[in-house]
Amino acid sequence: MINVAVVGVNHIGKIHCQAYKNHPGTTLAAVCDLMPERAEAAGRLHAVPAYTDLRELLARERVDVVIVATAGVEKGSHHYEPAMIALEAGKAVFVEKPISNDIEEARRMVAFARERNLPLACNLNHRFTPAAHKAKALVDAGKLGSLLFLNMRLTIQNPQEDTEWLHMRALHPHSIDVMRYFAGDIKRVQAFMTKAPGRKSWSTVSVNMEFASGAVGHLTGSYDMSMRHPIEYCEVAGHQGRIVVDNVYESMTYYPHDSDELTVVRNPLFGGMKGFDDTFEHRINRFIEELQAGVKPADITASGADALAAQEVIEAAIQSQRLGGAPVTVPS
Repeated sequence: MINVAVVGVNHIGKIHCQAYKNHPGTTLAAVCDLMPERAEAAGRLHAVPAYTDLRELLARERVDVVIVATAGVEKGSHHYEPAMIALEAGKAVFVEKPISNDIEEARRMVAFARERNLPLACNLNHRFTPAAHKAKALVDAGKLGSLLFLNMRLTIQNPQEDTEWLHMRALHPHSIDVMRYFAGDIKRVQAFMTKAPGRKSWSTVSVNMEFASGAVGHLTGSYDMSMRHPIEYCEVAGHQGRIVVDNVYESMTYYPHDSDELTVVRNPLFGGMKGFDDTFEHRINRFIEELQAGVKPADITASGADALAAQEVIEAAIQSQRLGGAPVTVPS
């Protein structure tokens, strides 16, 4: 049985608490939050010890994994300290995205986990759907041939404006991770951004990409769209075929170039998801399965290194915008 502590028990933290309490392979051992009333409420709800100090929690409770579900500026400024405390204590860590909104902190987290040979994973849940897995299997089997281009769109409605870069740093770890999942490392980016009426932040973006493989790609993202419509679209094309994953989980379509017949697989026919929230369960289950199987930290799916790679692309895109749309090389 894997003993889990959840740090940060507000919105996403509540989902984590329930998930690890319900999972047959885990026990929710304790909760922690800087706000005493929030920690105590979660502790009472789940009948577990509650703390406001993570070091005290780790000194008193038997814990194998620490879930960092804190938030902060740009949804990530409160991730670094608890993650590093947990890693220093020798615990596996699962952190919400972005791994950090500060690229130097993200780099240190990943380097420290690698130095300690500890699992560090991130909740990049958009790739954890049957539709995405089916599409990736086709790519890996060579059904598309050599990849040529990838188009990604992720749009939601979010009026929040912490900083002018909130949209890029808080939302697009997801979209960039999905792009990397299918097409590998990103080499260069060129970004153009705009502000919707009344906005102070760069709320809609267009990012051109060059992959290390030579493929090219494009990301369209926005915080200005209605939530009534599909939020995500991903198209991957090669010289022998093309796939489309529609709205994260709803369908996957394969278009072979040498045939008039398409392969269309729709939810729930290939495993079934009740809705987008199921992506959290799918992602968490994979993390637990990998811990149970003793997967090496370097081989953890959607690892801290993957999350860092996405943030490197985001920071390069921000730099490109600052430079008036000039291409920027992504650090490797």
